[in-house]
Amino acid sequence: MNLHLELLSDRDRYTWDSMVKTNPHSCFMQSWTWADFKELQGYKTWRYGLFCGQDSTPECTSENLAGGCIFYLYPQLGGANILLAAGGAILSPEWAAMGMPLLLEAAEQLACEYSASFNTSIIALRIEPLWESKPQWLPADFVRSPADLMPTETLLIDLQLTPDQLLAQMQSKGRYNLRLSWRYGVTTEFRQDDAAIALFYDLFWETSQRQNFFGEPFGFFINLCQTLFPANMAEIAIASWQGETLAAILVIYWGDRCTYLYGGRNVKHPHVMASYAMHWSAMQRAKARGCKIYDFYGFTTEPNHPYFRFSRFKQQFGGAIAKTIGAYDYVFYDRLADTIIGLLEKL
Repeated sequence: MNLHLELLSDRDRYTWDSMVKTNPHSCFMQSWTWADFKELQGYKTWRYGLFCGQDSTPECTSENLAGGCIFYLYPQLGGANILLAAGGAILSPEWAAMGMPLLLEAAEQLACEYSASFNTSIIALRIEPLWESKPQWLPADFVRSPADLMPTETLLIDLQLTPDQLLAQMQSKGRYNLRLSWRYGVTTEFRQDDAAIALFYDLFWETSQRQNFFGEPFGFFINLCQTLFPANMAEIAIASWQGETLAAILVIYWGDRCTYLYGGRNVKHPHVMASYAMHWSAMQRAKARGCKIYDFYGFTTEPNHPYFRFSRFKQQFGGAIAKTIGAYDYVFYDRLADTIIGLLEKL
């Protein structure tokens, strides 16, 4: 049986997405629609599929698509660039040892050709599958990256539990605050329209300024929502009390997982605990859509970690901590490896 690597075309979208959704070590960042969104953000993308079969040019079907990777590049002319693969590479266990070298060969060739054509330099590939341990078949030249694209630790809520079981596994303070929000009558609505993007962004920006973290510009969310809404991959949840909007979150639906990606709230009426009612409603909404996991996307128990101030709130919902190994870099040019690793640390 052979394994071949091919560039995918738009007609392969459905088959590709079907494979990615069922792979436990990938995520929405390897979806076709997410790649479309990143292109709006100025990224170049290359979508490669690994095919098994006797034919050297097999048709893209769920039977012979054995893996692949969407590579992302944000080109900086004249500087050092890295080819990125958040949530990738995607490799089924039986084809991993044979498939990874093919993906590496394609990435290196792509780097050489692009660098020569556009007066830039792609020096490395950074992969970030959601592995819990480094597989033996991964080439030793892959080294731990100095920067991750995604959180390596997160908190997962099991949506297969009944509402009573979900309540029971919450911390007592969280359960108390949630019931308080219900008594006050906090409501949550889920929307996919442009007006909701503006409502969400006002709260997100206010929160980023108040808590002093980097906040993406409004155009980022316009592109994200206007790409993911038509694909029914995302929604904005808005929590209100007595006609006032108090909190909002943006969630991504992908496979059996709902991921809480961004959020914000204002400082009005903190006693009604709007964020508790909102996340509980988001979990019930995801459960109704067939999701089995609610991913809080970023968690830590380390007091000095930037995520710590948000993690205390998330922890009130119970759940299980999940850890992945983070990003790994493969430097394309061996003789320059030490110099390039030094550059990577500064990017």
